[in-house]
Amino acid sequence: MFGYVVVNEQELKIREFNLYRSYYCGMCMDLKDHYGQTGRLTLSYDTVFLSLLLTGLYEPQEVRRTVRCVVHPFEKHATSQNEYTRYAADMGIILSYYSCLDDWNDEKSRSKRLYAAALKSGCEKAAALYPEKASVIRDRLDALHELEKKAGDTNLTPAGVLDRAANIFGELLSEVFDCKKDTWSPALRRVGFELGRFIYILDAYDDLEKDERAGSFNPLLPMKDRPGFDEYVRGILTMALSDCTAAFETLPIVENVDILRNILYSGIWCKFEEKHRKRTEAGAFAERTSQNE
Repeated sequence: MFGYVVVNEQELKIREFNLYRSYYCGMCMDLKDHYGQTGRLTLSYDTVFLSLLLTGLYEPQEVRRTVRCVVHPFEKHATSQNEYTRYAADMGIILSYYSCLDDWNDEKSRSKRLYAAALKSGCEKAAALYPEKASVIRDRLDALHELEKKAGDTNLTPAGVLDRAANIFGELLSEVFDCKKDTWSPALRRVGFELGRFIYILDAYDDLEKDERAGSFNPLLPMKDRPGFDEYVRGILTMALSDCTAAFETLPIVENVDILRNILYSGIWCKFEEKHRKRTEAGAFAERTSQNE
């Protein structure tokens, strides 16, 4: 359920992209330093966005350096690290561990079980630093799992199930984004909540055909054949992101603000547009095939 909160590289200046990469690589170093090579596998664009957002808001002291690593063994590259790249790394470890456990419970995926086992000690270490965050993450993922199991037995409409599921994931991310519980908490929680809704719904849209083939739960499946389905999804994604950006713009962020706006106003739509194009092309192909039979 991660990897959607990305930059639109074509719209970034070279300097901005290099700065973005320095935070990405900085988080990778944080994960290696505190959780070993396995921890690096949890690095995601979504948690890099979180580190950029909190860095821009709180403007911490940073460590900037050039390093070589396994991924870039022959050429040094810039890294930017601070307390919020570490915080985002910690949250990423916890999220990845519990997400793997849920995948194991849902799909009995042996690979996810092994991955969860590899992440367990790292999750315990991060959870010891942030026990309240870990508790909320576990609780919200459990609630989501229960809703998915019992979706057909509720009195909710398909749209109601989708809304409730997206809200649960939004509640999870709102807690993750609220790192200090201070004067900026309401805005940060709103950004996290609406971004969580966006991510959940986009993930469901992205996995629609795969989940249908596998017989897996997907809250969009009961609605997929309705007229104007794709524009319906676009509409609810737009509403979530509109509320997210409205809250974001109340934060007094100067540092990294152009990169953050690139992500929220442009980059985050890239996956939807790619998926929408593929669905449109597949539909047109199926229609031509039907006409030729």
